[in-house]
Amino acid sequence: RSSNEAPSAADDPQPHPFLPSLSQDGCVSATYGYDEEMLQFHAPEYIDFIRRVTPDNQHEFAKQLQRFTVGDDCPVFDGLYDYCRLYSGGSIDGAMKLTAGMADVAINWSGGLHHARRSEASGFCYINDIVLAILHLLKHHARVLYLDIDVHHGDGVEEAFYTTDRVMTVSFHKYGDYFFPGTGDVKDVGIKGGKYYSLNVPLRDGITDECYSRIFVPVMQKVMEVYQPGALVLQCGADSLSGDRLGCFNLSARGHAECVRHMLSYHLPTLVVGGGGYTVRNVARCWTYETAVVLGEELQEELPWNDYYEYYAPDFSLHVAPSASMENANTRQYLESVKVQVFENLRMLQGAPGVQMEQMPHDVEATPAEDPPDSRSGISGTSQRLHPGEHYNTDL
Repeated sequence: RSSNEAPSAADDPQPHPFLPSLSQDGCVSATYGYDEEMLQFHAPEYIDFIRRVTPDNQHEFAKQLQRFTVGDDCPVFDGLYDYCRLYSGGSIDGAMKLTAGMADVAINWSGGLHHARRSEASGFCYINDIVLAILHLLKHHARVLYLDIDVHHGDGVEEAFYTTDRVMTVSFHKYGDYFFPGTGDVKDVGIKGGKYYSLNVPLRDGITDECYSRIFVPVMQKVMEVYQPGALVLQCGADSLSGDRLGCFNLSARGHAECVRHMLSYHLPTLVVGGGGYTVRNVARCWTYETAVVLGEELQEELPWNDYYEYYAPDFSLHVAPSASMENANTRQYLESVKVQVFENLRMLQGAPGVQMEQMPHDVEATPAEDPPDSRSGISGTSQRLHPGEHYNTDL
């Protein structure tokens, strides 16, 4: 691939021990997102709140904390605003690299925060970097496909584009049993001009690589045939892996990565972002392997020695193995019934929509803002702060 965007790697002079050496022009440091960029989707009062609130003064923002649903699973922490700007900037940078023809695939593993809404934080997500990146891609592409393989439904992105045919959102996720966020029924298909352009594939506990592939491949082949997108944004939440603390699927890292490999076979300008993942050592394994898949590199099964080697005991292996004892509630009959409903929804589409390039989705025009000066073309080394979560190790 011509370029691999990995904002968190640029400040480290040594290559990551799990990855092949990358050229310096392959890894770049993300530029902090501008308020003007975040205002393309988010409400001004929400951005102002995120900028001002801190752990020390949050008692002064009691009404805003409730209004913007910050707290509980979206806590206030030191550096929150800069954190949001950095991961959002990484996804916007990646989209700009794609539209400028400087890359065919860009990666921002710190992005993928798919639950955030225009004026609400949700599910550990504050700013929806995915929506911001898609809005940039829509300036250059008539149709953008968003694909989400996180265990949780990609509700924030779906909601943002629920009334437009410019973006098709496709989400494979756990649904039912009061599982967060509680949305994503196969019957949820979009409204108005976006009817049937939201595609949901609800799955049950314990799905295996084989079952996942059995429904993923034919559905995505049909999506590509019918929708014919000009660009792809792929959210690769690693909480769909076996053994995730909050997830309930039984996918291996190889099975998860096969979704990435399949989508790369369509040769679209592609932005790959992260997302959920709550067994930290498995998240690192998964996204390392998927970076190698994007680069077309083969990695050894055994991990090389590195500063975090003891995290990967007892097998010290790159790959996440599925559980042999986990029950798979996705029967062949259930998966077939879901596939039939999904195909019926796709059948309702009358081919790829034709649009004028200046047309933008109605529901993301609520806060018009001029584009900031494009100083991203020479993305350079912005200093980057490590969040303490980088060293979280209580899952050992």
